[in-house]
Amino acid sequence: MEILDLRHFSSLDLRPLLDDETQLWSRLLSWDYTSSAEMILRYVDAKILPGYAAVDRGRVFGYSFFVYEGSKGVIGDLYVTNGTRLPDARKVEINLLTHVIETLQQSPGIHRVEAQLLAHDANVVSRPFLETGFQRHPRLFMVLGFAKSTPPNIATHADVEIRPWAEADYQPSAAVITAAYRGHVDAQINDQYHTLSGSLRFLNNIVRFPGCGVFDPESSFVAIDRKSRSLIGLILCSRVRHDVGHVTQVCVLPDYRGRGIGESLLAATELNLRKRNFFMLSLTVTEANARAVALYRRLNFDSKRVFDAFVWEG
Repeated sequence: MEILDLRHFSSLDLRPLLDDETQLWSRLLSWDYTSSAEMILRYVDAKILPGYAAVDRGRVFGYSFFVYEGSKGVIGDLYVTNGTRLPDARKVEINLLTHVIETLQQSPGIHRVEAQLLAHDANVVSRPFLETGFQRHPRLFMVLGFAKSTPPNIATHADVEIRPWAEADYQPSAAVITAAYRGHVDAQINDQYHTLSGSLRFLNNIVRFPGCGVFDPESSFVAIDRKSRSLIGLILCSRVRHDVGHVTQVCVLPDYRGRGIGESLLAATELNLRKRNFFMLSLTVTEANARAVALYRRLNFDSKRVFDAFVWEG
């Protein structure tokens, strides 16, 4: 087995691997990974995707890629085919990660590295991260199956209006995200929340690109203060399969918390998806965010997976 630069290969070499990974995402997460896989393969053919491939007798059976965002590196994916059946698959994953981490930490100008490995159980590939100074943040993948739950009621608020997302909400939403995550554990995991420009980049990634499903404006909503007409909360939802929604962002300004506004935003999204014959809504939440975890459990979300987010600052 060899670990080689990903840019030596073409989409023809990686397509069987990505097809296999697409089946895994469907089985574990009920996500259609097809558009993400096609985007990765296009970047592979353009020779612009940095990363490594695990190769045995000419066959690529594992890969990991990363991207540079200014002074930050983000590990985008890690996958080894037939991971549950190959006895040394975990060793290959560790080997790939070791190469990626070493490359990123030694890249000039890189002072931060982030990774979220949604399709890997917590702790299974944590060793190369922890040995090189990363902080680990366990996160939950939670789902609400509509067949096993009753439709919610949207609580009305005398001073707050819940209305559908509009394109004009882009800039004020970024301001709300920045304020909502100030001092929050999730701002340790994703540094885009630290600044207005970072929050705008986060929104752009969610709304414009298919990395986390396809943005679904119909099931995305904002909360508006009736008196000031200012935006004070939002929920963004994407379609990760034709009948599955995924909450990519939900937040409320600190001064408005504890009044059920977040719950109303979630209810609005759920009702919209139910009307359109979706069968499930999923979301991710950091385990240390106990208040949010408790809310989701009260709303009948079940924890399906625990995965890890890793952060290094140097």
